[in-house]
Amino acid sequence: METVSGYVEHIIFQNNTNGYTVLNLVTEEEEITCVGTCRGLTLGESICARGDVIEHPVYGKQFKIVSYRTVAPRDRVSMERYLASGAVKGVGAALAARIVKKFGDDTFRVIEEEPERLAEVRGISERKAQEIAVQMEEKKDLREALVFLQQFGISNTLAVKIYDTYGMELYGVMRENPYRLAEDISGVGFRIADEIAAKIGIHTDSDYRIRSGLIYTLLQAVGDGHCYLPMEILLERARTLLGVAKEYIRPQLENLMMDRKVMIKRDAVFAASYYYAELNCARMLMELNLRLLDEDEAYCRARIEKLALDLHMELDALQQEAVLEAVKNGVFLLSGGPGTGKTTTINMMIHYFEEKGMDIFLAAPTGRAAKRMTEATGYEARTIHRLLELNGDLSETHDGKARFERNEENPLEADVVIIDEMSMVDLPLLQSLLKALLPGTHLIMVGDVNQLPSVGPGQVLRDMMDSGVFPMVVLQKIFRQAQESDIVVNAHRINRGEQIALDNKSKDFFLLERSDVNVIYKHMLQLIRDMLPGYVNATPFEIQVLTPMRKGSLGVETLNHILQRYLNPPDASKKEYVSGDVVYREGDKVMQVRNDYQLEWEVVSRYGIPVDKGIGIFNGDMGKILEIDETSAQLVVEFDEHRRVTYPFSSLDELELSYAITIHKSQGSEYPAVIMPLLGGPRMLFNRNLLYTGVTRAKSCVTILGSSATVRAMIDNVSENKRYTALKERIRELAEENRGIGRSEKVCGKADE
Repeated sequence: METVSGYVEHIIFQNNTNGYTVLNLVTEEEEITCVGTCRGLTLGESICARGDVIEHPVYGKQFKIVSYRTVAPRDRVSMERYLASGAVKGVGAALAARIVKKFGDDTFRVIEEEPERLAEVRGISERKAQEIAVQMEEKKDLREALVFLQQFGISNTLAVKIYDTYGMELYGVMRENPYRLAEDISGVGFRIADEIAAKIGIHTDSDYRIRSGLIYTLLQAVGDGHCYLPMEILLERARTLLGVAKEYIRPQLENLMMDRKVMIKRDAVFAASYYYAELNCARMLMELNLRLLDEDEAYCRARIEKLALDLHMELDALQQEAVLEAVKNGVFLLSGGPGTGKTTTINMMIHYFEEKGMDIFLAAPTGRAAKRMTEATGYEARTIHRLLELNGDLSETHDGKARFERNEENPLEADVVIIDEMSMVDLPLLQSLLKALLPGTHLIMVGDVNQLPSVGPGQVLRDMMDSGVFPMVVLQKIFRQAQESDIVVNAHRINRGEQIALDNKSKDFFLLERSDVNVIYKHMLQLIRDMLPGYVNATPFEIQVLTPMRKGSLGVETLNHILQRYLNPPDASKKEYVSGDVVYREGDKVMQVRNDYQLEWEVVSRYGIPVDKGIGIFNGDMGKILEIDETSAQLVVEFDEHRRVTYPFSSLDELELSYAITIHKSQGSEYPAVIMPLLGGPRMLFNRNLLYTGVTRAKSCVTILGSSATVRAMIDNVSENKRYTALKERIRELAEENRGIGRSEKVCGKADE
């Protein structure tokens, strides 16, 4: 690693959000272009930077800054250059020259210690003298804070976040309890705070450390989909993380409960926010769960039958029952596998409610699922985030969570809300949705309970169904048209644990027995480029590779590297940018890998005029890189529905190549053709649930490359990663309370008589 020193002559580009900067640095020997995170750096400042010299394919030699510190100007020329650079508002070149001419080498000492003397310079009033001094002091505070934090190995990006959060209080925070960083600053987890604490000298058995480690362990579990952990599992995981005996950990768990940061219910330990999220969801669901039928049930059945006749729609008994239950009740759950008529049932519900003049809103968790819902019903469906009117300003929220304009104070003006793909909805999103609904609204939730659970915490559809409290219908009959598809038939067989035919006599379900990984690569490329596009009437871009794993020779990371090389190879006409070990190239297929509630998107006409705009790009959204601009250090991605988003290079950790994605990430999506490489892997991962989900993502063709023995083993393997959730229990507890209230009211009524 090299060191360069000089002054900042020109800032070519600076991202105000994350501090990514491109600048010209003038050293004693040369002028060099530097790139790196340098928030707070201004023109004219002198710096000493550490980093590496790199050779950019377009812009040539650059110095990539890893860390830097500002150096106070020591000579008259440097002082004048700094003051004239614009770093101090209201001081230009002429005024800077007069100040330095007046005070010489003593200029900076005068500004810091005797700022009133600046008024001796022509053109500076006493008020302006104070303003100059304040600006210099503020910049000095930031510079000194960065230097202080750098001694603990803290990057400039994180140092600026710490300074913005705590100001001059950061010194006390760092010395007393650096674990506060994990609670207060987005992007700082326990491990980073722990590294800092170790450098400061905080003991491993510190109370602060143990409490922070317990919270971290619970939040790590949330990342795996859990809403709580059993006590012994939590204590064991915390012991492994902290390297501290359980007898030191348990008392801190009690202290966290006293501070209301965790909740303990019998043997279950919750981060407090998730306990109350489940409790609030249960309460709001019970408030919505009213009987709403305002006419005779027999008359309602007759209307459904007549409407089906008028619309030439065939409904079996279960579908008719589903429509009736949706009309009768405030909360209704509809489930069923592919081809069982969920869409037909939704359409009948829509027509019934529409005939009664009701306002109906349709929504789904992702843009792709909403688009499919629109195509299937002919009515506009939105993402749940758009339905709830997401606000990207996170400053007024806690823990960086989204804020919706539609909530308990500003509810949705709807009589009926129908949500599709409910298996994808996690606990926080369910809570936001329920807050925006008034009792008296029909909430109809539709999904396949046998799909993989949501990426986020909870398994809300399964818990609501398993509670046994809400009216529900599970459709089972596969309709005639769907029976012609082996994708649908095999999906149901897989779900029932029955073995499927793998003899390639099907028109839409194939297995190519291959045992050599390199042969699988070769045939995968042939299928995507040559064979499947014409067969399913789609482009290679629309054909999706789904795999159970991230790592390994048939995992996402390796497959994307290979598929990119052959499906979108390097070309002089395509710009590219290297971030870490990933090459991003114009034309690449990419996916957003985390919810970003502040990302702005716009839809432009073919003349480049914006016709729609909004905020929020979410985990699993897929798009294509349209443009890479090295000068502004950003790239443009176009997602579904022509939504264009600009990403600074420093935010590319939010994007992944998506020629291949995990089956889990494919939830809610449908592709013309799916290719699944299945050669073997961890038993807990290669299970029936995963295979079923992968197969049901395909509309026209499924091709499995690999081992028939692996497919059969997956069908036989019913093991699933257990999720620790308690929404079902909270619902049942409230239902039991309500029944108790109802019984006591009847007893009181009898006594009054």
